[in-house]
Amino acid sequence: MSELDIYARQGLGARAGLGAAPALLIVDFVVGFADPEHFGGGNIAPAIEQTRALLAHARARGWPVAYTRVVYAEDGSDAGAFALKAPSLRKLTEESPLSQVVPELTPAPGELVVRKQQASAFFGTGLAAFLAFRRVDTVLVTGCTTSGCVRASVVDSVSHNFRTVVVTDCVGDRAIAPHEANLFDMGQKYADLMSRAEVEAAWPP
Repeated sequence: MSELDIYARQGLGARAGLGAAPALLIVDFVVGFADPEHFGGGNIAPAIEQTRALLAHARARGWPVAYTRVVYAEDGSDAGAFALKAPSLRKLTEESPLSQVVPELTPAPGELVVRKQQASAFFGTGLAAFLAFRRVDTVLVTGCTTSGCVRASVVDSVSHNFRTVVVTDCVGDRAIAPHEANLFDMGQKYADLMSRAEVEAAWPP
């Protein structure tokens, strides 16, 4: 019996399907995560390029768009246990060039930019309220890293009862093995997996 057979026999891997009111969430596509000398590497750069095209589609459709940045106080006073595991994250301060959204995805007026100190885009932020006020029912997740902040955001998204889609070619990780493993696991338990082309075909221009 294959691994997929085991998951299917246990009733995992069903599709949640798409709602009628999507939003685009762009997790931590900031300068530091685009640079292998800091936090980047792997397939993050190609994922940014794919997300640029999806962002244009989202804007043309008038979808709500939200970004996240990891931002810590200059003195590290808001850094917690997450920063103990990855202390170099504390250099991502409000004014640090590394913490700015990459130029290819510069936020437009009316798009939300969430500052966060934890992995999830939802934890301790106003993201859920932003989405609920706009009557969003489906969250399209892009960003990095697949195994870290993307995964944490996906779990919290479905925990808030949003239909959740991981856009597979719009997420990236500094190592491919955890990227692939976490895509598989999220697809079995938390989110539907769709490519950018599939998302755009589901909601044509």
